[in-house]
Amino acid sequence: MTLNDSRILVVGAGLMGAGIAQVAAQAGHQVALFDARAGAAEAARSKLSAMLNGLVTKGRLTADAAQAALARITPVEALAPADLVIEAIVENLDVKRALFAELEALLPPEAVIATNTSSISVTTLARGMQKPERLVGMHFFNPVPLMKLVEVVSGLGTSPEVAQAVFDLAARWGKTAVHTRSTPGFIVNRIARPYYAETLMLLQDRAAPPELIDALLRAAGFRMGPCELMDLIGHDTNFAVTHSVFAANFFDRRFTPSLVQQELVDAGFLGRKSGRGFYRYPEGPPALPAVSIAPPRAARLVVHGRGALAERFVANLPEAVRELDSDWVGVAVDGRQLRLTDGRRAREFGPGTAVFDLPLAPTGDLAYAGDATTAAWLTRLGLVPRAMADLPGLVVARTIAMLINEAADAVAQGVCDEAGADAAMKLGVNYPAGPFEWLAFWGSAPVAALLNRLDHHYRGERYRVSPYLR
Repeated sequence: MTLNDSRILVVGAGLMGAGIAQVAAQAGHQVALFDARAGAAEAARSKLSAMLNGLVTKGRLTADAAQAALARITPVEALAPADLVIEAIVENLDVKRALFAELEALLPPEAVIATNTSSISVTTLARGMQKPERLVGMHFFNPVPLMKLVEVVSGLGTSPEVAQAVFDLAARWGKTAVHTRSTPGFIVNRIARPYYAETLMLLQDRAAPPELIDALLRAAGFRMGPCELMDLIGHDTNFAVTHSVFAANFFDRRFTPSLVQQELVDAGFLGRKSGRGFYRYPEGPPALPAVSIAPPRAARLVVHGRGALAERFVANLPEAVRELDSDWVGVAVDGRQLRLTDGRRAREFGPGTAVFDLPLAPTGDLAYAGDATTAAWLTRLGLVPRAMADLPGLVVARTIAMLINEAADAVAQGVCDEAGADAAMKLGVNYPAGPFEWLAFWGSAPVAALLNRLDHHYRGERYRVSPYLR
């Protein structure tokens, strides 16, 4: 089965639908664009004309290619026959089902129906259809022309041939497609939950202010910190998605919504769109204070442990000696210890100890807890030590561990494979690496150990280790 030369009907002329129509038309398809709102399809085509002309002005598209793509998009006033229909309408189960019933009465039996739903089960949507095997999820990310990822979502009744045909078509359109089962959140919205949830837990525990948490995760390679990202998405939207995933997973405590975010929603502090969320707008996050500390002279430095981080200490502390057989990574400074977090708190090691966060980048802000004088030695690695409360896993380590753990469960449950998880998170939400790439760098044993210590500290279901990871 192939859809390479298919006639396409896009239903829904909003931002997503118009973007899908543009991508399909630029790939050479004849596209009919329909919207139930009078004049919406024509208005969308006019906006696409301006957008394509803008690409021509910037030298990203030739004038002939822009004109040809626009000529392939035809606004229509009623549902039209097609080989492939892609719906991008309101996220409402009953409205989508009603549309599919209309489409089945119109389309030939071999036509494929794809839904751009980001949260509704494809299995549920297909219930009651005459041919549920032809319904498949084709989940694009916004803005559609720029974002490379497409989640191809198979419901329980979806034909494997249909899913593969849509997968191949997305690749032909220049997208990176990943197969996923129709489970709550699919790949991206499921695996991404800890990025928000761990920050909200840290804020509830008064571990650090929002601007520090954001800076630490930006330093780790994320485009935006979780607090500024939630402000951008809107706390009402983010909170609603968390509730939806929580309920869809039968109230699994890993997905419990946050009282911190509930309070923001109750106050109407929804983020950028309301002028205030974690931050006030248009100002945004306040700058962090400058850090000006230098490590004191030391009589004896010992680098402990093995691996890339230990080698960084060796390279930056040439006067140090090695202790390869230690069960921890870091440096001892005249008997005081500067240890990479393993989920234990600095106070568990006694006076003079500092624990530091997982350094995913060679320079930048890095959290520590414990003795400030000991932590000052992080500056020798080009890092900027930032103090926070002495909590297990600090910021980056616990966040990355939980992202890895959620991805491991997704793979164990057949939602996707490891490569699909990595591609989805890098291309769908611009993560600096995929969860299994982080796992290869860090190792399964230390990740599991850190999660076990978080579990011991919080005493709940949230930090249970995935059987796949274990």
